[in-house]
Amino acid sequence: MRFFYRGEKMTYEELMIDSDIDDIYELNMRTKGLYADGVIGISKHIETTTEKACILAEEIGHYHTSHGDILDQTSIANRKQELRARAWGYEKLIPLHMIIEAHKARCHGRLELAEYLGVTEEFLIETIEYYKRKLGLFYRIDKKYIITFEPLGVFEQF
Repeated sequence: MRFFYRGEKMTYEELMIDSDIDDIYELNMRTKGLYADGVIGISKHIETTTEKACILAEEIGHYHTSHGDILDQTSIANRKQELRARAWGYEKLIPLHMIIEAHKARCHGRLELAEYLGVTEEFLIETIEYYKRKLGLFYRIDKKYIITFEPLGVFEQF
């Protein structure tokens, strides 16, 4: 598995530039985001760029991981593709190294951590749950840190 590391949060604008997708539009639509045939639509009714970044990360995840029309979520294959796209977004916006950086910056509580990472609190909670399902209750990184996911914390080994 590859974890992205930039050393700082990725903004909505940086995410658009970093993606290799030329056709990203803010549109008047009912859903928050949609990917189809190389085009991403983000609802122009989303009020914050923080929430837009979270939505865009998932839609870029669809670009990288999904194939075909997956709107019918009663299909197990479509649900799996949806989860892969979300996982891509989680790892893009909140790589494990950023949790360590937030710890070093002395962030406390979900709201402060979400602000530091540049994501919504909901996206942060979903990401922590994703890492917990994928990696277990704790994960050792760089032979120096242990991240616990329940409760969320970082321990530095000396």
